[in-house]
Amino acid sequence: MALAFDDFGRPFIILREQESKSRLRGLDAHKANVAAGKAVARSLRTSLGPKGMDKILQSPDGDVTITNDGATILEQMDVDNQIAKLMVELSRSQDYEIGDGTTGVVVLAGSLLEQAEKLLERGIQPIRIAEGYEMASKIAFDHLEHISTRFEFTAANIEPLVQTCMTTLSSKIVNRCKRMLAEIAVRAVLAVADLERKDVNLDLIKVDGKVGGKLEDTELIYGIAVDKDMSHPQMPKRIEDANIAILTCPFEPPKPKTKHKVDIDTVEKFQTMRGQEQKYFDEMVQKCKDVGATLVICQWGFDDEANHLLMQRNLPAVRWVGGVELELIAIATGGRIVPRFQELTPDKLGQAGLVREKSFGTTKDRMLCIERCANSRAVTIFIHGGNKMMIEEAKRSIHDALCVARNLIRNNSIVYGGGSAEISCSVAVEAAADRYAGAEQYAIRSFADALDGIPLALAENSGLPPIDTLTAVKSQQIQENNPYCGIDCNDVGTNDMRGQNVFETLIGKQQQILLATQVVKMILKIDDVITPSEF
Repeated sequence: MALAFDDFGRPFIILREQESKSRLRGLDAHKANVAAGKAVARSLRTSLGPKGMDKILQSPDGDVTITNDGATILEQMDVDNQIAKLMVELSRSQDYEIGDGTTGVVVLAGSLLEQAEKLLERGIQPIRIAEGYEMASKIAFDHLEHISTRFEFTAANIEPLVQTCMTTLSSKIVNRCKRMLAEIAVRAVLAVADLERKDVNLDLIKVDGKVGGKLEDTELIYGIAVDKDMSHPQMPKRIEDANIAILTCPFEPPKPKTKHKVDIDTVEKFQTMRGQEQKYFDEMVQKCKDVGATLVICQWGFDDEANHLLMQRNLPAVRWVGGVELELIAIATGGRIVPRFQELTPDKLGQAGLVREKSFGTTKDRMLCIERCANSRAVTIFIHGGNKMMIEEAKRSIHDALCVARNLIRNNSIVYGGGSAEISCSVAVEAAADRYAGAEQYAIRSFADALDGIPLALAENSGLPPIDTLTAVKSQQIQENNPYCGIDCNDVGTNDMRGQNVFETLIGKQQQILLATQVVKMILKIDDVITPSEF
């Protein structure tokens, strides 16, 4: 793109390969951008809430994903439009920061764009709309702080945490087991949490799954589960008070670095070479036995002779364990990863109270569980399910529940769900609009209307008449001065979300409003779109 001037000094823009580009300017560009954002939000709108629908997505390789997690849907959708890509980024940033509320944030952004379109048609400057939205988001942010309540919990009383995780899981496929999965998620987070520093390292929680069994068989292992079994079928399947040697060196004779050729022309020479090999193996196994190891976990494989020797010497072993798992085992058992047999000493061994081999149903699948470790700050959630898709969706659901529990440990303030927080913010923003002069007042009122988009979608997805339900709840909130009235999605018979135990984390809800407003402001500031034509 270049700037030039005509004979009268008037500037004009020269575009390179102008004939092959299309260009939208002014109001047309705004409308096209808003339409793209609304289209993405509309596709996610039906997935919101406990009665939300699932989406089926097929990747180019033919892999099928069934989910109603907003971030996963947008991640796997093939989006070309630049504005639609911004909505995908919006959902992803909510997922990274909070882990939950990825559908709600996109639906809210879509509602804000819809309201902005009406204001643009009335001739209001886009910058004034963006500024009005910014003011309104501050009002809503502060009001959420005002209506939030603190949730006191201790390591002994985890019920508040479980209730909040159940709210998250109620909109997923796994909601029939939500109580059990919520308890597992909370216990896992508390096992790795540092409650004094209010810090949780989710990397210490490994979520794994296997096809076979039912979802109710899902269990929490206080330790590490490794997808391996003992190297020899006759080795013991259960070892108590194990001393574990963690090795990255192979159980085999050293190989010369150079190319070599060995000529064996007599039986004696062959026996000498075999004896030497056996001596190597003997020394390696003896070294492990001498330091007091009762289990060897090796990153590499070993041949049948070494395997047989280990079994004869009553030293159970596991081979081909991956590097990441090896590190987790070292963290959990308090052991050190040893690169050479010469460096193996008793203080480098890891300790575990129980190592057991676990088999699944009638299949030959086996796993190794390392439990009651010296440093029990590493846990594994092991999911069972009827098929691969169910396990993948359960993993995503548990990830959301883990993130919610982590957020509550960091900041134990909550707001009530079911759209009650949005309706209350909408009323507060509407009331505050009169204090502002100028065109921003229209934008602030539109922001209040956009906040109603979430409860409307919840009511619609639950099969209730959306407008009648919303107006009834809104008037109830104002008359009773009760900010906890929301949409009764599950048809319990009460609109009070305190009675229904529907909670959301305060920081998650505040983040939703801030992120959605930021993205909508960015979209409103774009007034010129130059795209290359499609060949």
